[in-house]
Formats: sequence, C-alpha cells, structure tokens
Amino acid sequence: MKTYFALANKDPDSPYGLWFPDVAGCFSAADREEDVMSNAIEALLLHLENEEQPHSRQVHEIASDPSVAQELASGSYLIAVPLVTAKNRSVRVNLSLDKGIVDAIDAAARMRRLSRSGFLAEAAQNEIRGR
Repeated sequence: MKTYFALANKDPDSPYGLWFPDVAGCFSAADREEDVMSNAIEALLLHLENEEQPHSRQVHEIASDPSVAQELASGSYLIAVPLVTAKNRSVRVNLSLDKGIVDAIDAAARMRRLSRSGFLAEAAQNEIRGR
C-alpha cells in the first residue's frame, strides 16, 4: 500500500483543508476532524483513478520542502494518507482468530446480511480509513 502525505490546516470558522504536495491538484476538506482522514483517502483515490501514481516522498523529504516547511511553521500539520485501491479480484487468505471473536464476527455479519469475508473486508476498510 502506497502512502502520500497531506498538509492539513484549519483556520477559525473554516473547515479543515488538505492538499497533497506530491499529488498536484489534489485537495480535500472536512468540517469535522474525525472526517479528515476518510475525506483525504477518498479525494486521493478519486484524483488518481485511472492515472499514473506519482512518486511519494518520505516524511523528511516532504517536511524539508520549502513550501511545506513554511506551512508547518504556520501551524499546519502532516498526515499520512494511504492509497487504498480496489483490485477487483478476490484472494483467499487463512486467518487464525479466537473462537469468541469469530462468533462475534459471524453474528455481526448476519445482522448486516454480509458474509464473514464481506464483514471483515468492510471492517478492515473502516479501520484503514480511520472510521
């Protein structure tokens, strides 16, 4: 999984704003702090859909970029945003889990009318996206 860094900031009486120094033209915003990561992931995925993925720099390279350093000095902060892409093919995996956890997963999956695999995939996506 590739990770891009986004620069986030918030002015009083405005939503959180984000931009990706390594992904030209990719921006995101969120009214609530808890939505920053999921909105950033969605913006990154949509922006790079059917596009070549640009090089993603390491955090120390991003932080030493003069335009980023100036923003960081003004109170902005960096967040690591994973690029979560769908491959549209299933892969079989073998997991070992506690029996009680498996029972709880199966019960929750039934309530949502999902298979165990569907439930675990959805739970993993939610965890990765910070939901």
